[in-house]
Amino acid sequence: MKKKKKGTFSWILYDFGNSAFATTIMAAVLPTFYYDVAAKGLDSSLATSYWGYSQSIAALIVAILGPILGAISDFSHAKKKFLRFFCYMGVIASILLAFVGEGDYIFASVLLIIGTIGFSGGNVFYDAFLPEIAEGDEMDRVSSHGFAWGYIGGGILLAINLLMILKHDWFGIPNATVASQVSFASVGVWWFIFSIPLFKNIREEKKTVVKRNQSYVSIGFSRVANTFKEIKQYKQLLLFLLAFWLYNDGISTIIKMATIYGKDINIGTNDLIAALLITQFIGIPCTFFFGWLAKKLSAKSALTISLYAYLAIVVLGYFMSSAFHFYILAICVGFVQGGAQSLSRSIYGRMVPANKHAEFFGFYGISSKFSAVFGPFLFALVGQLTGSSRLGIISLVFFFIAGIILLKFVNIDQGIKEAQGETKAS
Repeated sequence: MKKKKKGTFSWILYDFGNSAFATTIMAAVLPTFYYDVAAKGLDSSLATSYWGYSQSIAALIVAILGPILGAISDFSHAKKKFLRFFCYMGVIASILLAFVGEGDYIFASVLLIIGTIGFSGGNVFYDAFLPEIAEGDEMDRVSSHGFAWGYIGGGILLAINLLMILKHDWFGIPNATVASQVSFASVGVWWFIFSIPLFKNIREEKKTVVKRNQSYVSIGFSRVANTFKEIKQYKQLLLFLLAFWLYNDGISTIIKMATIYGKDINIGTNDLIAALLITQFIGIPCTFFFGWLAKKLSAKSALTISLYAYLAIVVLGYFMSSAFHFYILAICVGFVQGGAQSLSRSIYGRMVPANKHAEFFGFYGISSKFSAVFGPFLFALVGQLTGSSRLGIISLVFFFIAGIILLKFVNIDQGIKEAQGETKAS
């Protein structure tokens, strides 16, 4: 029992560490740095669009790689090795961002893409460990704790980075630009340090090693093709994936585009970063709250509530015009972001069949990453064509409405039975 708790805590600590990439680099500091420094000299709407395109390219690459790597991981029983590889990829890209200067938007975009591949690719294998360290309803609690501690870790480093940027002279740093560059490097170091316990303490479940007469790449592609066929047997799981694909499009776009959208409508950099810091710390108790709410109502009901809240956030975002409005929206996002993500992961984990954790979480990854392709791309395209980001933000309404409707038809209990082989899909 003590060993299991140590493994669970180590798993949670990885989220504590890698969430700094999501907060400082993806959501808060890099978007404004990209807009003001890396894309200096570009038209403002182009800077916003190029950021969106960079996010879409990264998501597309991860979406293609995710299920393949998951299948290879299941075959070779090497989830931890793949997680380590992608973790270090993200760590190195974060540190190299410290060398981006004025006009280096291509270099910044390339490092963002590499870092996002490391962050998101690693999460495919990180998520696949969840069913091995928790069972049944316990997954809701552990998944929620992972996200909550992710908020804490990402929030702590973001607070330190914000202080460095605002009060750079306290740290002996010449200006805010250099302070931002130092903050990027700090993400890599932070992520690396808090990944160590997971790599040290978590052991993969021992399985029979199957002899192979093909390369892992060939095996990966064949396993993916086979999984596409197999997943049709799990109708509730497939239906949930479709719902997740839609509503997660809206969630991921809000996370990745909120700061640069705020910048484009003339909200100050300090207000943007401070508001996102508020999101992080409000998200801590609220993520735990949604874990509790899932027990009181149901995981599906709690998730649906969070999606209706997101729908309201998108509508309010369209009319946003001041820093005060952005603070209000940041608070609202903090209420629901962690809950929506953690409950989605745990609901999916319950309906995943045994011995296919990495493979099917690869499909979870492809659902989230392909949705993350279209949201930022649509946002960027609409902004580039119309010269206004507001029309891009309101388009997200469709994704939330469609996701809520599909989620309504998901029967989680039936999905669990299908995963356990108690019923057969026709």
